[in-house]
Amino acid sequence: MGPVWILGGWQSDFACNLTREGVDFAQLTAQTVDATLDASRIGAADIEVVHVANAFGELFAQQGHLGAMPATVNDDLWDTPATRHEAACASGSVALLAAMADLRSGSYRTALVLGVELEKTVPGDTAASILGAAAWAGHEGSTAKFMWPFMFDAVAAEYDRRYGIDESHLRAIASVNFANARANPRAQTRTWAVPDPLTADDVNNPVVEGRLRRFDCSQITDGGAGVVLVTDEWLRDHPSARPLGRIDGWGHRTVGLGLQQKLERSADDPYVLPHVRGAVQDAFGRARVTLDDVDGFEVHDCFTPSEYLAIDHIGMTAPGQSWQAIEGGDIELGGRLPINPSGGLIGGGHPVGASGVRMLLDAARQVSGTADDYQVDGADTFGTLNFGGSTATTVSFVVRSVP
Repeated sequence: MGPVWILGGWQSDFACNLTREGVDFAQLTAQTVDATLDASRIGAADIEVVHVANAFGELFAQQGHLGAMPATVNDDLWDTPATRHEAACASGSVALLAAMADLRSGSYRTALVLGVELEKTVPGDTAASILGAAAWAGHEGSTAKFMWPFMFDAVAAEYDRRYGIDESHLRAIASVNFANARANPRAQTRTWAVPDPLTADDVNNPVVEGRLRRFDCSQITDGGAGVVLVTDEWLRDHPSARPLGRIDGWGHRTVGLGLQQKLERSADDPYVLPHVRGAVQDAFGRARVTLDDVDGFEVHDCFTPSEYLAIDHIGMTAPGQSWQAIEGGDIELGGRLPINPSGGLIGGGHPVGASGVRMLLDAARQVSGTADDYQVDGADTFGTLNFGGSTATTVSFVVRSVP
């Protein structure tokens, strides 16, 4: 089973309100398909299998069966096998895993992977309620006004209980991601006026749930992202092709929906969510790298505690000591291991089904030296860490540069 290569990819402008512009799933899918194929320099007729990631199409836009949407909008994809994948915020990553499995099996040589999500079809409070469907509905969060800030405030509370936590470190994570987003021409918040520094008493940064405030939270976002993956055999037959990077490692762990389930099972473990650590270690093991070989990470900062979690779980610090990497500037551009140079989810935007695909694409941009103003100098190896729900689904990739 040979390697899987990222031939090319595309991301929409996550600052766009597509609903206000009159863009529906058909138009978003058509744009994402066409732009991804164009960026990859391959025709739709040369795509042998399609995987579509979407989490909430039925709830936000009354549109399901999105695996059939690419063929609906592109005649050259008619008859091409296609499947839709849902794993909450990790939908994009599981779609990528499925495409990789198809290619590595020898069944196909080219795959188009799309992530598409429309979230601005409803008011913000309604959108937050819809997103709560990815939790253990009826079992957790019944007292929460906003499910996911409530859940990740509980993650921060668990860190506080075990190790202590300083909320200024959470605000520092947000500040880094907003600063990075200003250099990304596709980031949702690139033009936002975000207070610097962020403070607990800022009237523009009100409490949302518990200790989490407005700028601790990722955004409601419309958008799409896509990549074309190809096999080693296909590349040998197309010697003029210039892929962005190679997927060398992957890790995938799935546990129960309940956050409390997870915390109870990890009560005697130094890691708050050890399966997250396991997914990263699986990716490193398959890629035959250690953290010292990695030049940066795109991680799932749906809320600042999720990035705080990512920092120690990828191994930057000992468990519970993520604050050391934050205070030391290690996660910033120019630091020991830049995290979310794109701006991540907080700064860059979070169209749920597209986020995992966007992370992989940004990792490929980094190792190909095409990340422009948010490029990590000399990046050769980049990681991703994508969560679904309260980390019920966790996927990590390691992307290497083309030899």
